Amino acid sequence: MMLLKALFLGSSLIFSVSLQAASVWKISNKEHSLYIGGTIHVLTPDDYPLPNEYDIAYQAADKVMFETDMEAASSSEFAQKMMSQMMYNDGTTINTVLDPETYKALAIHLSSRQIPMQAFASHKPNFIAISLTFVELQAMGYTSEGVDMFFSKMAKAQQKEQGWLETPDEQLAFLAKMGGDDPNEIIKYTLKDIAKMPEIFTQLHSTWLTGDMQGMAEVGITPFKDEYPEIYQDMLVTRNNNWLPKIEAMLNDQVTEFILVGALHLSGEDSVLAKLKAKGYIIEKL
Repeated sequence: MMLLKALFLGSSLIFSVSLQAASVWKISNKEHSLYIGGTIHVLTPDDYPLPNEYDIAYQAADKVMFETDMEAASSSEFAQKMMSQMMYNDGTTINTVLDPETYKALAIHLSSRQIPMQAFASHKPNFIAISLTFVELQAMGYTSEGVDMFFSKMAKAQQKEQGWLETPDEQLAFLAKMGGDDPNEIIKYTLKDIAKMPEIFTQLHSTWLTGDMQGMAEVGITPFKDEYPEIYQDMLVTRNNNWLPKIEAMLNDQVTEFILVGALHLSGEDSVLAKLKAKGYIIEKL
């Protein structure tokens, strides 16, 4: 995965998901249990209905926990806030930020997608990277809501309690700092990554469906950690560490929670599952 797929982990091809296992686990101590499911933030229409394990965990839960407040994060007010932080508001344009070689490569790519360069003139590099990835996902057929939004809407309709592990503003702060100090790097990496996207997403989809966290780590975690160690630390490790005491507190309350987080947070040696197992909790795959 790589940088952008760490955000979306999104993939799905046309598979019969009803015949597959899923990325859902039951976490227990001696007295209480909760459920954790790995999410993909964008899907195709063919990915629905979701694997039955998600519904089992949802039905068993009194409360559904998300990475963030899904309703607030999808509001027009938050979208305006995001745009204000992810675009230049002082007259700066992207051609003055990127070096000539990177800018030319970006312009060539946008032209190949019939997108005018002017459309991104005032965007910051990290926002351009996110936008380019969404363009590719749309072209590949990823037009449906992801696992988290699906269950957020269901919980609201059924008046099931919801909660979240971090605020939308905290998530926006992670996005705003994504890419490090060199604005050229994230653009160059994104352009390189887009060329491999169909192949990588196929692999990510397969590991997500089967709950193969080792396979997901090999596809998504290892290259991400090797190529972007600082962002890997910020986006995954730090957040996993921040979430852990909150999840442990849930294991000691009287409510049964179903926690939904991006699937990469559940794979690799720094994952939430690995940290819970190291603390002695019982991990059972549904």
